[in-house]
Amino acid sequence: MLHLVAVILSYNEAHNVDWCVLSLREYVDAVIVWDSGSSDDTAQRAQRAGALVVQRPFDNYAAQRQAVLDTVDAEWILFVDADERATPALMEEVHTVIDRNEAAGYWIPRRNWIVGHEMLGGGFTPDHQLRLLKRSAARYDPERQVHEIVQLAGSEGYLREPLIHYNYLTWEQFDAKQRRYAAYEAKILAGRGIRPRPHNFVLQPWREFRRRFFALEGWRDGSFGLQMAARLAWWYGFVPYQLLADLELGSSSVPRTSERPRHVNDGPTPPSAV
Repeated sequence: MLHLVAVILSYNEAHNVDWCVLSLREYVDAVIVWDSGSSDDTAQRAQRAGALVVQRPFDNYAAQRQAVLDTVDAEWILFVDADERATPALMEEVHTVIDRNEAAGYWIPRRNWIVGHEMLGGGFTPDHQLRLLKRSAARYDPERQVHEIVQLAGSEGYLREPLIHYNYLTWEQFDAKQRRYAAYEAKILAGRGIRPRPHNFVLQPWREFRRRFFALEGWRDGSFGLQMAARLAWWYGFVPYQLLADLELGSSSVPRTSERPRHVNDGPTPPSAV
């Protein structure tokens, strides 16, 4: 059994994947690119950079990550997204904590760049992600198919060194991803039996804006933070309830939860998870 394996879930990440692999390969026993049928040269570029490539059809995010835990013969798994970069300082800390073996999983902070701006607030800093997992003690909740939740049989720890996350390059990428997240959120609300009420279309956006800009200190990003809080208030406060209303009327085109995503970079942590 290998000690530490880094796994990169990918779909059409040719412009990112080799740089991600190169940031990891000298610090782990193996880098595996867990691809879901990319139509570009993601697999070829990953292999040239020194990674192994595994192909698995995409069903949902939780199932993809659980398949890694079920099949990769390693004591520890480090999940890294293709648009993220590991630093030598982070990998040194990773080896320190897994050698101590004091927890079943570790949260890693991220430094997020969005449209060329490094985020200082709004829930994007420190943006902890539970990515370093002791394989035998971790399992993904199958009910959370997006914004996955890890169930650990053991304690959790927090790392200090961050992953570098080159998030959205354009606002078009950002809006495309949030549109899909809003559709998933609407399905979750519908599954809970929640029905849209007129006040939801006013109060929910305001609550999300207030949470992002004030409670989570989005004001630290100045006018950029104001714009971000307003966009997230729209996507997480208003749009899910609009889609929920469409679902009730039978007119929504909300995607199936098993739909494979088009390539856009990772989004911010949703309201329910910050």
